[in-house]
Amino acid sequence: MNALELDSVRRAYGGVVAVDNVSIDVKRGEFVTLLGPSGSGKTSTLRLIGGFERPDAGAIRINGIRIDHLPAYQRDTTTIFQSGALFPHKTVAENVAYGLRMRGVAKADIAPRVKQALEVVRLSGYEQRYPAQLSGGQKQRVALARAMVVRPAILLFDEPLSALDLSLRLQLRAEIKRLHEEIGFSAIYVTHDQGEAMAMSSRIAVMRGGRIEQIDRPEKVFGEPANEFVYTFIGESCCLKARIVAGGAADSDGEPIDLRLSNPPGDGAWRLYIRPSRMHLGRADMPNGLKARLDFTEFLGDVHRYHFKAAKLELFVDHPGAVAHRPGDLVDIGWQTADMIAYQ
Repeated sequence: MNALELDSVRRAYGGVVAVDNVSIDVKRGEFVTLLGPSGSGKTSTLRLIGGFERPDAGAIRINGIRIDHLPAYQRDTTTIFQSGALFPHKTVAENVAYGLRMRGVAKADIAPRVKQALEVVRLSGYEQRYPAQLSGGQKQRVALARAMVVRPAILLFDEPLSALDLSLRLQLRAEIKRLHEEIGFSAIYVTHDQGEAMAMSSRIAVMRGGRIEQIDRPEKVFGEPANEFVYTFIGESCCLKARIVAGGAADSDGEPIDLRLSNPPGDGAWRLYIRPSRMHLGRADMPNGLKARLDFTEFLGDVHRYHFKAAKLELFVDHPGAVAHRPGDLVDIGWQTADMIAYQ
């Protein structure tokens, strides 16, 4: 039995359809991330699951039981918000115990469960502190402990790391990943951060305009996108807008470019996408290539990013080290056929 099922769920606000016929199954122990740009419907979907909104159509089931007619407090879910939403006048232990008390758990069982939950999130010894005495990361750990201690059928994460600085975000991301692998809870996670989605998820649902464009393992979403939107949204890519004709190629304005393709997609206007990390400098020997002039360089820490122009085409290549080329130099850029995808 699945932990969660959304069956053709729809929600509109006036004339705006926020969630449009969405269907998702979350297996027990699975971590599914809703990923998409602002306004794609991911937060609205989460709110429908949590009971903060009611669907206009469709069904929502938890452990096989339909719950879309129930208020939030009667659903077997717990939501972790961006702010943590801790009670400022309660201690850490009281915050974590709150959900247990509301569910009528026996008083004798509350203390050991709170102790265990704080051990899991590595906050033993913080029981008597108040939220004002905690760092942002510690507050989110308390919120996570409070959510897990009630042992819900599914945990709902509403962009819980977005307000944290980068180093703390990476640390908490790893902590949530560790806890999921150790405990195996079922979760729906909402984020606009692709790195979080890739690192943490069993599967990713990429959303646009209230619909799911693709739902699959992170490796499949990145390497085998269902359509052009998914490809361009996930990760970085260069788009070569080229007009291909027998015997040559040109940019979108018709100016010739020195483009070499081992397996041309056919005559006409095409959008050729390649990841910047999959292109190689000074490689005229590769099956596909383009001669372009170096425009400028960025140092990004792990790599140097080289920006090129070929007629009206612009592209950038990530290279692990500095090269001898200077702005204005004509450079051979090569790539493998499997690393390019074409759309018309």
